[in-house]
Amino acid sequence: MSSTTASLPQIVSQEEWRKAHEALLAKEKELTHARDALAAERRRLPMERIEKSYTFDGSDGDVTLLDLFAGRPQLLLYHFMFAEGVDGWPTAGCPGCSMFMDNVGQFTLTHLAHRDVSFAVVSRGPLANLLAYKKRMSWHAPWVSSAKNSFNVDFGLTSERGENHGLSVFVRDGNTIFRTYFTTARGLEPAGTIWSLLDLTPFGRQETWEDSPAGRPQSPPYEWWHRHDEYDRAK
Repeated sequence: MSSTTASLPQIVSQEEWRKAHEALLAKEKELTHARDALAAERRRLPMERIEKSYTFDGSDGDVTLLDLFAGRPQLLLYHFMFAEGVDGWPTAGCPGCSMFMDNVGQFTLTHLAHRDVSFAVVSRGPLANLLAYKKRMSWHAPWVSSAKNSFNVDFGLTSERGENHGLSVFVRDGNTIFRTYFTTARGLEPAGTIWSLLDLTPFGRQETWEDSPAGRPQSPPYEWWHRHDEYDRAK
């Protein structure tokens, strides 16, 4: 919907805008401090020792969970929904997971590595399917297949209800691996600049769950999400 047919914000003077903006910035600062406090609490969470050994299919052969650390002490592992029954199977992965991965660019990996953090992706689909889709999407993160092990089931990402997605955080002490954190669904939004940038705009994410003034463009969540090379086809 174009701005000429949408309900735009109220027009005010520069001084009125400045006062309203400063009032909102004060609330944003409170939220920033609350996020900082939550992050501090997250850093103090207890951790779970990973007792089981896992071997994945990787582009250069067998890959262990320890290998995914790439010699670094910390690992972010994204559980990508790419398996039978998921939208796009067998040639494409979940559109929502794909949108999340679009946030993880080549230089994201570079910056993380310089803070001793590795990033990798795991899915239950066959490796050949994953690598073909990775090439299509122009992604750079290492992607491995758990098709031949129980990793997805053990971590609760595959169940009778189907597939799920999420981000696991691991740390290692030598060769001993621990999981320190996991999040899924909207818990992943802070790691996704697409959603954060949309939240800065007057129309927001333009999704029906949002509290927006009447007349702003809105549509059901997820329905507008497409793989980045499929938006023209969706018109």
